[in-house]
Amino acid sequence: MPGGAREAQETLGWHRWVHSGVPVLVSVAGARYTNDGVSLTVGSSESNLVGKTTTLEERYMVGQQIDEKHYGQGIGSVPVMDDAELFRQLLDDPSHDYRLFRYGDVVEGEVMYVGRDEILVDIGGKSEGVVPSREFQTLTPEELGRLRPGDRILVFVLQPEDQAGQAVLSIDRARQEKTWRRLQEIFEAGGIIEAEVVNYNKGGLLVNLDGIRGFVPASQVVAIRGGDEVTKQADMARMIGQRLKLKIIEINRHRNRLILSERQAVQEQRDAMKAQLIETLREGETRRGRVTSIADFGAFVDIGGADGLVHLSEISWTRVKHPSEVLRVGDEVDVMVLSVNPEQRKIALSIRRTQPEPWMQVASQFQVGQIVRGTITQLAGFGAFARIEEGVEGLIHVSELAGWRVEHPNEVLQEGDEVIVKVIRIDPARRRIGLSLRRALEVPDEDLEALLGPEAVAIKQRLIERGITPYAGEGEEVSEAEYDSEPEGDEPTAEDGGDT
Repeated sequence: MPGGAREAQETLGWHRWVHSGVPVLVSVAGARYTNDGVSLTVGSSESNLVGKTTTLEERYMVGQQIDEKHYGQGIGSVPVMDDAELFRQLLDDPSHDYRLFRYGDVVEGEVMYVGRDEILVDIGGKSEGVVPSREFQTLTPEELGRLRPGDRILVFVLQPEDQAGQAVLSIDRARQEKTWRRLQEIFEAGGIIEAEVVNYNKGGLLVNLDGIRGFVPASQVVAIRGGDEVTKQADMARMIGQRLKLKIIEINRHRNRLILSERQAVQEQRDAMKAQLIETLREGETRRGRVTSIADFGAFVDIGGADGLVHLSEISWTRVKHPSEVLRVGDEVDVMVLSVNPEQRKIALSIRRTQPEPWMQVASQFQVGQIVRGTITQLAGFGAFARIEEGVEGLIHVSELAGWRVEHPNEVLQEGDEVIVKVIRIDPARRRIGLSLRRALEVPDEDLEALLGPEAVAIKQRLIERGITPYAGEGEEVSEAEYDSEPEGDEPTAEDGGDT
């Protein structure tokens, strides 16, 4: 107690004091003034009335409010009212009716006292409610330090009245209840929340949401790979401390059950981003993207929040049998937007069209009569396709395979065979080149070596050993339909995601 404090004693009587800025009436057996305020000794029979008189009107005051003058003179300067009259007025005043509470009620109250072991809160009951220390553990030291008399807080009624006549309250449970209500609103609105991973078990991740523990099944976690149990557990262990975007898929506050999904949250976010992106995309523009997945029919590329499909035929100017031949998940690639379907939310992309078209150089690189090396890329009933330059393929008609009649190219060739061929027709505008295998074999070895090197001679020899004979006269007339044929490629379908 500060030095210079005055002390005074007063006989039993009702007095008006100012406590935490609020006028109160108390029945005092003894009191003392200090430099910090007034310390009261209140009889047990009157203790319940203390809290009920915190809002008494000025009319209950006989005399003046305690001021510096009265402070110096002591309590005796404050006149008192007749006890019976004062008590009658207290009972008749409707402003001092108190509320009845039940277990589970969540109410807002006014902090009256903050101590180490308890917090007293006025919730409008017969007396102040008490929050035991075990029921405000969710308060951080900083929050507890900032809590002052007069502050308004939310409390949960654990016991309407204990043996002392006080309501037992919980700040922790009130916070949980508030969180449950917020989560219920988010669930009904279909919103997305963020939570920290605090632990894991065999089935999935455990997350904390303001004191509420939620469960994310392993199947609903994006980063958890398939495979054996050891791998899955290792993946989950690495995620402790991470914050995840989550979608509530089941909530039951009575059973304390909260199930969440990261996959659904991510998918909904991507859908929203895709819808927004589709509005801004324009056909013909080029974007930078990342390969997210590979299928037999093509590759999916993320171009800033949405995946578009690069069909197999749009991956490269050269024939590609499977996207994995040239692409890997995670590769950064440039893509051109071919088409956008806002209704179906589909985006078609092309990688090859961001690159120079090899056929633009065909006229300057190749001439009719030229001998070149090639690689067989595909066999068809009417002939074989050979790649003679990156992105440039020509047709060897069945009549141009050998000096004898070949019914099907597979009689003499296989995909991947190296060949030497003669250019017999060029149509750059239509991207068509006609080739002949049998006419190339007519070239003498020394000339062939001078043109293409010794390896070309070795290739010629291997072809002859298969029974392919050199030129033996004019070949069959090649129809326009056959000449216009292209290597076969699978078209995208709805089933394989071709419209994605």
